[in-house]
Amino acid sequence: MTTNPVATRALIDARHLKKRYASRTVVHDVDLTVVPGEIVGVIGPNGAGKSTTLEMVLGLRQPDGGSVQYWTPDPRRELGVQLQHTPFFPGLSAAENLRVFAAFYNVTLSRETERAILERCGLLEHAGTAASRLSGGQQKRLAIAVAVAHQPHVVFLDEPTAALDPRARHAIRELIGAIASGGAAVVFTSHDMEEVERLADRVVMIVDGRVLAAGTPAELLAHFEAPDLDALYLQLTERP
Repeated sequence: MTTNPVATRALIDARHLKKRYASRTVVHDVDLTVVPGEIVGVIGPNGAGKSTTLEMVLGLRQPDGGSVQYWTPDPRRELGVQLQHTPFFPGLSAAENLRVFAAFYNVTLSRETERAILERCGLLEHAGTAASRLSGGQQKRLAIAVAVAHQPHVVFLDEPTAALDPRARHAIRELIGAIASGGAAVVFTSHDMEEVERLADRVVMIVDGRVLAAGTPAELLAHFEAPDLDALYLQLTERP
């Protein structure tokens, strides 16, 4: 893994990433570039290598080939990650969890900043509610809140609207748009192609450890002559 301390337009520039487990190659030759204010949707079937690719980009796994260049020499302090199941601290309120997660990055939130983050995530009126008592949609929003508490430049979201009702999905989508509008880059995974088509500025499809298609939704639909991303997904993942 290499870092680039020189600021460039790209926040993350991953090139020719490869990863092997024993004799099996799960990521063959993947490129992924992320720029400020961009929303990137990473899609593909389960087991296609998406998670392994993002783990290498996040520095959680060492690639067996290729490199990742960052805009800063200490990228982990500038990355935010929302997992599908964020382990909140039991007995602590939404606001208390937010403060604890910020402290992991040596960030002490002022009352004003804490209030602004909770309000931005639609949780201000639930600030004193125990995280375990929040609804599924509220817990997803809290997971995103703790991921952005230290004001990262790049936010990774793992299926942020999975298993949510339509209103909760709408709230999360608006939140993602607001994060990108604030200048941070957002990289998210999803199996909801309608959501990807609506949210993503750029789409990267990974199949069998390779980038099968990449571009804006409009570019991909025009190139493959598909009516929508759902049809494109089925077309590109069809097996003999």
